Amino acid sequence: MYTFDSRIRYSETDSEGKLTMASLINYFQDCSTFQSEDLGLGVGYLKEVHMVWVLSSWQIVVERYPALGERVTVGTLPYTLKGFLGYRNFFLKDEKGEYLAKANSLWSLLDTRTNKPTAIPESMTKGYRLEERLEMAYAPRKITVGPDGVLREPVVVKQHHLDTNHHVNNQQFIDIAMDYLPEGFAVKQVRAEYKKQAFLGDILMPRVSQTADSLWVTLENQEGSPYVVAEFQRRS
Repeated sequence: MYTFDSRIRYSETDSEGKLTMASLINYFQDCSTFQSEDLGLGVGYLKEVHMVWVLSSWQIVVERYPALGERVTVGTLPYTLKGFLGYRNFFLKDEKGEYLAKANSLWSLLDTRTNKPTAIPESMTKGYRLEERLEMAYAPRKITVGPDGVLREPVVVKQHHLDTNHHVNNQQFIDIAMDYLPEGFAVKQVRAEYKKQAFLGDILMPRVSQTADSLWVTLENQEGSPYVVAEFQRRS
């Protein structure tokens, strides 16, 4: 298990002074990146071996959003490496050690020269120590979208949406999708299924559908093929 300690910053909070979902996802991304860097398996290593980890799916369950100034511990653990797939848990805890949030994620290892899946090399299987997965209610990776989706105004991919792999960062996809949540929609769970990468200048066509308890946003290309499907479950 890899962890680091932090404190909720003003820049990470919403209008109510609570940690935003975008900031929570950034904490999780940073945690796994720090682990990889410390193991010598980070961004520089991946560039040398012409590989990249691409997120295939998220499931994030929030028990409580911490407030400005709270001290927290962010953690991650890989629990399965198989073929070209990596499964990884994340968590956020408060000062008492209580879980504020848990997450499950699935990653695919791609060869950057072919943009196709490639087998996880021995250096990674030896470097990442596998652990028992966290106890949580695991949801399916595939997301079934709700009824009567309505197309909204298109979104153009800008430079600030991109990460070091020069495609739209997974957190940016979620941030874009959350713009369509109605006022007062408190998110208990986020699921996201990533279909393909989006690049600078691509046009994202949001298709939004909802029920009383959930909202779905599918970000599609102009031909109707999805980049990502996101599902937001309302806190009861």
